[in-house]
Amino acid sequence: MRIIAGKYRGRLLHPPKGLPVRPTTDRTKESLFNILHNWYDWENLRVLELFAGTGNISLEFWSRGVAEVISVDQHPRCVKAIEMAKKELGIVGGNVIRMDAFSYVRQYKGPPFDIVFMDPPYAMPRQRDLVEMILNGPFLHDKSTLIVEHSSQVKLSDLPGFDMEKTYGSSRLSFFDQPNA
Repeated sequence: MRIIAGKYRGRLLHPPKGLPVRPTTDRTKESLFNILHNWYDWENLRVLELFAGTGNISLEFWSRGVAEVISVDQHPRCVKAIEMAKKELGIVGGNVIRMDAFSYVRQYKGPPFDIVFMDPPYAMPRQRDLVEMILNGPFLHDKSTLIVEHSSQVKLSDLPGFDMEKTYGSSRLSFFDQPNA
């Protein structure tokens, strides 16, 4: 896993072996951040990463100077790996939360995020339900983006707020705007 840009550009991180994850590939991550770079100024953003896994996406946001990043994963070894990577890089701040994504989404009462990124297991049931919960909850404001990384076999383009999708091999990124904006 490598950091593509920002303060920690080029740094290689070595998450523990055997984590129950499928990290976003460097190609997909680079494409994602090229798109977002054209849409946002990094400094004042609030970002939520659900199913954070190794923290690959969160660490990239931190490297680029994002104001606040919240990483959520239910697996204790994933949470520990993200905390270790933050420590190795000297990242102060941000929250790494050990919690099931559905539970986090159901209980969240805070302010909206600028970017919500989620990369659930491809075979996870109820992916669409979680996307709809985020789109209908307090997570997005009128300039926010929800990005879902999912199998290219899954279709999400019929959901409210759908903006565009990009396919990278067997992975797809679907982008959503706040549907009520």
